[in-house]
Amino acid sequence: MTLMKSLMGAAASLALTAGAALAEPALIFDLGGKFDKSFNEAAHNGAQRWVEETGGSYREIELQSEAQREQALRRFAEAGSNPIVTMGFAMADPLGQVAADYPDTKFVAVDVTWLDAPNVRQIGFAEHEGSYLVGMMAAMASKSDTVGFIGGMDIPLIRHFACGYAQGAKAVNPDITVVANMTGTTPAAWNDPVKGSELTKSQISQGADVIYAAAGGTGVGVLQTAADEGILSIGVDSNQNHLHPGKVLTSMLKRVDVAVYEAMKAGENLETGVFSMGLAEEGVGYALDDNNAPLVSDEMKAAVDAAREKIIAGEVSVASYYENDSCPALSF
Repeated sequence: MTLMKSLMGAAASLALTAGAALAEPALIFDLGGKFDKSFNEAAHNGAQRWVEETGGSYREIELQSEAQREQALRRFAEAGSNPIVTMGFAMADPLGQVAADYPDTKFVAVDVTWLDAPNVRQIGFAEHEGSYLVGMMAAMASKSDTVGFIGGMDIPLIRHFACGYAQGAKAVNPDITVVANMTGTTPAAWNDPVKGSELTKSQISQGADVIYAAAGGTGVGVLQTAADEGILSIGVDSNQNHLHPGKVLTSMLKRVDVAVYEAMKAGENLETGVFSMGLAEEGVGYALDDNNAPLVSDEMKAAVDAAREKIIAGEVSVASYYENDSCPALSF
């Protein structure tokens, strides 16, 4: 089990007197909590894998407010944690303020790729590529020719997911309707399953019979309501197929767990710089297991796997929302 330690007091004193002892890594979860069934939980799973393989321990904190971001970074750095792994794009500004003050500490920024910070490992994911594949699956599974997308906080990252999803759906059926909604414009949008449920019912009323949720903890409400209303859903980040067996078509895997595991495994020898994890690096993909196998036909799997290989080979190009702040397949 994870060894829970205070960010203050004894932990700081121990770090200062430990001498040659190896520094413990630290993990800062984003708002929504480490058991959000999605983004944060993937990070937790990666850290736990490292613990199980090495017998090591790490410090952690589940943020409760925006104000804690910089505070947590500084307290972990002062306590001697190395590397310090951070989750989510909102850690970019605090890292920009803090990393330079601790040049001998390595930091990891998941979902951040634009900092000028030599001691930060910045990891981005090609979410649009993985979302393209599950968009294809949604279109192939849909009987109504209408599919939905429910995002969390309305930011370019989540529009990036939606854009790939719409392109994949329209590659299968150019006439398909893609209904898209965002949960909100503040970080609270990541943890509002009630609003997720409401948006799901609204999209069902518009004809959607497959809905993809890229909304953190809010997605739990989307998947639950989709199952209750008799339509299919698509999970995100972690494999969420097991939450409603036979009702979740697939999950778009974003291998945050691998990014966190590899960072902790590297320890103080962590290589910094900007890294991208797409289909070619197996950083994104789709989930197939006993829970959704009856829903995924051989034809569906063959088509998606063929598209995956073509994207990796450069034969199919998936447009990125980041390129021009718009999406050719979807209007927001």
